[in-house]
Amino acid sequence: MPPRRRAATPNAAPNTSPTTAPDAAPDAAPTASAAPFRDLTDMPPQSPPVPLDDVDRQILVLLSQDSRRSQRALARELGMSAPSVKERIARLERLGVIRGYGVRLDWSAAGFPMTVYLTITAVQGYQQKELVEKLALIPELERLDIVTGAIDLLAQLRVRDHLHLRQLLMDRIWQIEGVQRTETSLSLVEIGPKDLVAELLSKPAGDPA
Repeated sequence: MPPRRRAATPNAAPNTSPTTAPDAAPDAAPTASAAPFRDLTDMPPQSPPVPLDDVDRQILVLLSQDSRRSQRALARELGMSAPSVKERIARLERLGVIRGYGVRLDWSAAGFPMTVYLTITAVQGYQQKELVEKLALIPELERLDIVTGAIDLLAQLRVRDHLHLRQLLMDRIWQIEGVQRTETSLSLVEIGPKDLVAELLSKPAGDPA
């Protein structure tokens, strides 16, 4: 069981819901507070849309399929000169459309076969930025989203096995100040990832996706 945590408001009622998840603290509210965070505006804003023409879209699709493609190879496929492709890619990087390049791992082969989804409810009034920063320090954290609805945060974790998950919850996550309640869901089967870039950007600009 996670450590006992109390909401910031002194008159908060203890949780008596019989449907409280096993991960929940004894006095956790069954639903998230109306305003659990006080500094949501401190988070980085979303990037504004960048105008993309059909060539930009084709470059992004080709790079999403193989980010190791050389600029010469891209130029041949697009019927352009290599310097023009280089200039296009530099512009997309400069504007933040391309944020980086990486590899897709087989996590099972790498020794971390288990995907875990963790919903997190924060203590009412707790500073959001501090909680997010503390969670971000956890190496097993693959993704963290601030969401709407009955919870505050949705985390995706990557672990080796059930023992690893138990240690992660008890020794790290439940010890973080500001975490009031968590619920854990284990992925049974992972469906192969879609090539989302190709599916959304392969159509000409202005066409419905």
